[in-house]
Amino acid sequence: MESSGRALQPPPAGAVAYEGTWRFTAPALDSSVPRVRHAVRDLVRRQGAPVSTEVMDGLLLIVSELVTNSVRHAALLSPELGVEMSIGSGWVRVAVEDGHPYRPKALAADPALEHVGGRGLLLVKAVCAEFAGTCDVEQTAAGGKVIWACLPLWAPAPA
Repeated sequence: MESSGRALQPPPAGAVAYEGTWRFTAPALDSSVPRVRHAVRDLVRRQGAPVSTEVMDGLLLIVSELVTNSVRHAALLSPELGVEMSIGSGWVRVAVEDGHPYRPKALAADPALEHVGGRGLLLVKAVCAEFAGTCDVEQTAAGGKVIWACLPLWAPAPA
């Protein structure tokens, strides 16, 4: 993986030290899934961001699903994927970009278990909903897509 290794710009005045945005690339290979997941986990820890254990688990699941989707479905047209990680004063955001133009849709749950795969984006949406976060898919200027998810640093209190 190739990484800038530093925030793209210094945090604005009054911001906390852990805030910033980092970008890196990874090959569209199965081996990139755990490598990107570990890179994200290590970045959050290194920055000292106060991410709750529950949110960190959800974030790492999201990262795994988004990178897996790019590796499985976009590698032919996009041999490299981009990852952007941002941490703000109350949130954490991860985005995975590839060069494939297809915009995926979350498939419905399959109670009959007729299909064993294809539920990655559904899982991402479920994790975002659980933590009162959000996610979306956007086209890039180059014709590919970026799928992102944003979560609060702390899990909301149960109702």
